[in-house]
Order: sequence, then structure tokens, then C-alpha cells
Amino acid sequence: MTDRVQQMLEAYPKEVGDIDRQKLAECIAACLECAQTCTACADACLAEDMVAELRECIRINLDCADVCAATGAVLSRQTGTNVETTRALLEACRTACQRCGEDCASHAQMHEHCKVCAEVCRRCERACAELLAALG
Repeated sequence: MTDRVQQMLEAYPKEVGDIDRQKLAECIAACLECAQTCTACADACLAEDMVAELRECIRINLDCADVCAATGAVLSRQTGTNVETTRALLEACRTACQRCGEDCASHAQMHEHCKVCAEVCRRCERACAELLAALG
């Protein structure tokens, strides 16, 4: 997915700021992957026999999915920049991914979908942190 994101960033017809496009592409791809994975994990939790015990996990997954989707969408827009909004979204996404990753990791031994989700959340958390650092 990162290749397609990178390809779209390079196809943008105007010059953009001095942001590291590789880190940007990695972060967009990580956000979109995390949004899908968290949505699928929440859905898988709903299919578990012990769904009542996974209620908080489902909520955290859905919150993380929404934050990641919004972050990926805003980062994909190259016409102008709003550094304050970008930073706030990256911080929110990093926080949501950290929380979701921790919660899913606590269920990982019982539920494979939570194991996968925890790994994807950690990757997205790192990608957000790296892009934040690159923004200065």
C-alpha cells in the first residue's frame, strides 16, 4: 500500500512543503491499514461468544479506526498545510493506537484478531511518531 500512496504523493501536480514524503507515505498507509484492521477486529470481537467481556475492546477499536481514518485522509491532502491540525491529529492517532494496541495485546493470547490488531496499532503509532519528529 505504501507504494501506491507514494505514487499518489509524487503525482501531485504542485510543489509541496519540505515534508519527508517517504515518512508521510508510510504514515498514511499505516493509518489506513490500522483503520481497516481495528474495524475488522471490532467486528471479530462482536462474533466472539464472550462478546460482553470485549465491549471495551470494541469501543477502543472503533475509536482508533475513526481517528486513524481521519488522520490518513487529512495527511493525504496536499493542497496547503495546517501544521497545527496535522500535529494534533498525529498526536491523537498515536494516542489512540497506543491505547488500542495495549488493550488488544491483553486479549492476544485468546483472540488472534486482537494479536494482529495490536501489531498493526503499534506500527501506526510508530509511523505517527516518526512523522511528528520529521515535522520538527
